[in-house]
Amino acid sequence: MDAKTYATTLAELRTLRDDIKKAQAALAKLEAERGRRITLLAEHDKAKADRIAPAAGLAVIDVVALVPSLGPPVPASGPDTPSPAPAHPDDHATPQAPAGKIAAAGALVPDLRHPAPPAAAEVVPEAADLAAPQGGPEAAVADEAVEDHEHGDVPATAAAVSVPVPVTVPDAGERELPSIPAGPEGDRWFAVTPNLTSTRPNFTQQARAMAFLDTSTGVLVHRDQTVRVQLGAASVEEILAAVYAVLPATVERIYVTAGDPWHADAARHPFLRDAVAAWLNAPPGDAWTVEASRGKDRMAGHLVHPRNPVGRWQRGDQHTEIRSVGEWFEVGDADPATVRDAFVELWKALKIHWSDVTLMGSPSQTGRDLWTRTIPAKTGAKWADGYPVMSEEIRGLMHATAGQGRTELILPPGVPEQLPRLVELDRTFAYAKHTWASGVGAPRRITPAAFAAMSDKEKTNALYAPSHWQVRVTVPDGWEHVGILPAPAAGDRAWEYPSEGGRTFVTWAGGAELNVALNNPIAPWRIEILDGLVWQSGDPLKAWSKKLKDAWSLLQSKAELHGDERGREAARLASRGVRSILLYGIGGFAQRPRIVTGTVPVGQDAPDGAQIIGIDGDTIVWQKNSGFSRDPNAHPEWSAGVWSGARAALLSTRMREDDVSVGALHLPARSVVAFRTDAIYTTADAAWPYHGNPGDYLKKGHIPWELTGPRTEDELLSHQAIGREALAELQETSR
Repeated sequence: MDAKTYATTLAELRTLRDDIKKAQAALAKLEAERGRRITLLAEHDKAKADRIAPAAGLAVIDVVALVPSLGPPVPASGPDTPSPAPAHPDDHATPQAPAGKIAAAGALVPDLRHPAPPAAAEVVPEAADLAAPQGGPEAAVADEAVEDHEHGDVPATAAAVSVPVPVTVPDAGERELPSIPAGPEGDRWFAVTPNLTSTRPNFTQQARAMAFLDTSTGVLVHRDQTVRVQLGAASVEEILAAVYAVLPATVERIYVTAGDPWHADAARHPFLRDAVAAWLNAPPGDAWTVEASRGKDRMAGHLVHPRNPVGRWQRGDQHTEIRSVGEWFEVGDADPATVRDAFVELWKALKIHWSDVTLMGSPSQTGRDLWTRTIPAKTGAKWADGYPVMSEEIRGLMHATAGQGRTELILPPGVPEQLPRLVELDRTFAYAKHTWASGVGAPRRITPAAFAAMSDKEKTNALYAPSHWQVRVTVPDGWEHVGILPAPAAGDRAWEYPSEGGRTFVTWAGGAELNVALNNPIAPWRIEILDGLVWQSGDPLKAWSKKLKDAWSLLQSKAELHGDERGREAARLASRGVRSILLYGIGGFAQRPRIVTGTVPVGQDAPDGAQIIGIDGDTIVWQKNSGFSRDPNAHPEWSAGVWSGARAALLSTRMREDDVSVGALHLPARSVVAFRTDAIYTTADAAWPYHGNPGDYLKKGHIPWELTGPRTEDELLSHQAIGREALAELQETSR
């Protein structure tokens, strides 16, 4: 770009800025008018928030925020009378202290390394390190846990103490997490769902014929056939017409390898999701209709995802779906034929371990199906009758309180304005490291009183067992490093990681993370137990994970040793596919509430309880939460355990074979710039050992010059790409 073009474009940008300001002002007026009309409607005796919300294009909670009288009635209670405990996890909040009061006391996790002071019951002790006890059959759970979390071996002594401490009241915009009701009502949650278990299937999944399409070039691959089709603007109608003009109707799955046609009109929409919804819901033409049902297939209908959507259509008895291959792996420059070869390599590697393997539409579906085929089949084997599914209340609690991978961008003053360098350290196949033990059966409830009554060894075992805890946390005074435990932030399922010394907050966390908070290399955090769920330790994911790790290792070797470049690339992509099967398979156990989408013409109301997510021309796109289904493979306790273990290892873990501790807390303070699920971005060029094993930290990118730190996620991703390219060039020149 020359200077003249630069100046012209700059002027055009200013004009665009002014147009945006005008549009924002107009939008503000419309929103104000909408609020006025909602308030007017609320004056009607029979006004209901769930009727007004879809007509207004808002969620019910937004309508109630505008007109609180439309919300559920709040029973009156005296100043010293607690409100009745709610009956559902979504209907109550984390206990927080009103202004000027002290929150209910929890059971303090004691310092298990040193003897307690003589007058322990009258002292406010500091939270302290927790480590595995020495020897004895009672320590078996903790001894196993140390393999993964490795915090050293120290004597376990001391007694528990419970003392009330002030708790920080959350800001008005902070999201509050649900709690378990006190007493028998809460105890009722600690059960399994009757007649619902995960069992080994006695059938083989039906394979569906696949085709691979690059919508930017029109190259279409099916089996050994490669053709070029004319797609026009690559609308749904044009793709279906072009593909089935040359391929048989038996092809039921079209993977888009490049082109992202659902983003073609993204500039016309405020969010990518809106553009995707408009593309999926455009008329498909030629007697095609949106697939409404398919026998027992609950996956009918569209999935509106901003980057990896799924569209499903039918024409008489013919069914098809268009989906992104990005669910499985990033294609890069690979052509459709190479992508097809990658799926073949993936199937062959899995076939070694599962004779009845079928690649389903997504890695999540494939992962869970393969897992069911590792459930013990022989009569008399433990859990041969199936793994029980938790109560709906526990599943709802886990959904609301168990976050996934850690994603955090740390800004100044947490990091310097100017960075001396930026290094990306990424954990290889990380989740595979955390599947050795999971909770099985109905959980046991651990109240503050029950925890305080435990022996030190029992406390240690409980915290190292598969577990999920509601805790009150206090960051140590003078803490200068990254936060350790997640806290609820504003936004749906959003999390932050407080690191300000002295800050107190209430949250839920897994035992793996609590052990890092209690026993990290810098300073122990103060932890009070408010409630807890502890499961019997089992290994339901172990065989499944081991087979996937073996398949991944085989494909990694092929990617290095194959004789031609295309074969190496196909094997590399296939190995990423195995990673996705494990990663998304674990996520699939979490069982989120089912979200149903649909459309109605403008002027008509969406269904009761639906939220409008987009308007395109004369069509309104809505979505509705239909709650939890009776899914026999719903195990959010397994997902939560893996996620907690991975977040903990991102901070501190031990490489037993090298006798080295690694993770963010083993880097200098103010050197960690960001976390992205399995990766740390830091200014420290750590020389951690790497053997290519699951969980090892690989140096994946390195910007060796001074730079301004990223301020947004897009800037971080740009730095990521630059760092990977710079490191690749350095490695190439050093060969």
